[in-house]
Amino acid sequence: MAAGLEIAFFGSSLVSAYWNGAATYYRGILSALAQRGHSITFYEPNALDRQAHRDIDDPPWARVVVYPAETESQLLQTLASARDADVVVKASGVGVHDELLEREVLGLKRPHTSVIFWDVDAPATLERLAANPADPFATCIPRYDMILTYGGGQPVVAAYLNLGARQCMPIYNALDPSTHHRAEPDSRFEGLLGFLGNRLPDREARVREFFFGPARRFRDEAFVLGGSGWDQHCDAPGNVRRLGHVYSRDHNAFNCTPRAVININRDSMARTGFSPPTRVFEAAGAGACLIVDAWEGIEQFLEPGREVLTARNGDEVCEHLASLTARSARRIGDAAFRRVLAEHTYAHRARDVEAALNGGRKELHA
Repeated sequence: MAAGLEIAFFGSSLVSAYWNGAATYYRGILSALAQRGHSITFYEPNALDRQAHRDIDDPPWARVVVYPAETESQLLQTLASARDADVVVKASGVGVHDELLEREVLGLKRPHTSVIFWDVDAPATLERLAANPADPFATCIPRYDMILTYGGGQPVVAAYLNLGARQCMPIYNALDPSTHHRAEPDSRFEGLLGFLGNRLPDREARVREFFFGPARRFRDEAFVLGGSGWDQHCDAPGNVRRLGHVYSRDHNAFNCTPRAVININRDSMARTGFSPPTRVFEAAGAGACLIVDAWEGIEQFLEPGREVLTARNGDEVCEHLASLTARSARRIGDAAFRRVLAEHTYAHRARDVEAALNGGRKELHA
């Protein structure tokens, strides 16, 4: 594929991870594409208090355009500035005027411009469409040149094709070794088990099962909870230390300090499978001993029992914690670290994106 594509990307935020779990994914994918010679402009709304919680400056590998989000006319003016791009991406979950963007971005299609919908929460999107076939987005799907997804595997691909998508391809999360790596332990994060994730309605029951339940069983051990929304009325046991929002600069220390860390998927992602969150690769890149709630497809990314521990319920989390020593935890973390470096970095994913774009643009110009 020829280098040097101009890519305009409309997403939630590149510079702030505040209530924005896709930030690490965007940074990893887009910086790897920039390293391969493509030019990135990232458009994000000035909304949801994210600019007040920036955790990186504008990166050297992308031009960041923060646009006013108060009115639709302001958005349409911003959208027009992307008309000369070779590839225009509308990501799901921008957070402001999503329905308008999903529709209006299609007006940028030209003989030289392909328009892509990049779904960073495909299970939720597909469940929404199933619940409401009259959802306006359903009529947009066949008009996009391509659908890319954050994950979901063949079930998500089949679902999008059934909805009329021309093409659909998963681009999974991965590791950026330059930002997520081993770090010195930090006393703020000491404990037997750590969990990092915002409080969301469709994950809270699973957090109670997989994290609060084990905390109650191991009352003499500290459990560490990072993320927004847990500060009150969550019935956390007394041995759970609630940290609030943990900035991305502290994620490495968070992953390197407790005996183990756990990832807990939201309900829709657990049901769909093949959807490893960024936290999985962040933890593996730091050499952490990772426990995940069991979901279909985990073995595509990490080998259960050797590179990751899986649990179907809170009791199985407790069994892992009861038998886990510092030595066995280190062995599992080291194995995960080697696997993700060999197969699951954003450099690998950027090549997947190029292959998808190459096929789509050949079709566009046929």
